[in-house]
Amino acid sequence: MNKNVTIKLLGKEFVVGCPVENEADLLASANHLNNKMQEIRAGGKILGMERIAVMAALNISNEYLTSKVTQREQMEDTMLRLSEKINKSLDN
Repeated sequence: MNKNVTIKLLGKEFVVGCPVENEADLLASANHLNNKMQEIRAGGKILGMERIAVMAALNISNEYLTSKVTQREQMEDTMLRLSEKINKSLDN
């Protein structure tokens, strides 16, 4: 069942529908986005809520993609070390 949830971005309220069980995640996401938007606005170089929202979305997307690459690299390193350990064990 969906619920209407009010979120605030740069002091402006938006009503968003979401499943009841996802409300906490929506509020946390909105809070994260609002913080990013406030950082960008505080920088003073970008004006207008729409432009600030786009820049915040791009920054968050970049952070997400960068973390995925880092996680993949860490997983590959772990797999390589495990493979080396297995090979050494089999050689003995």
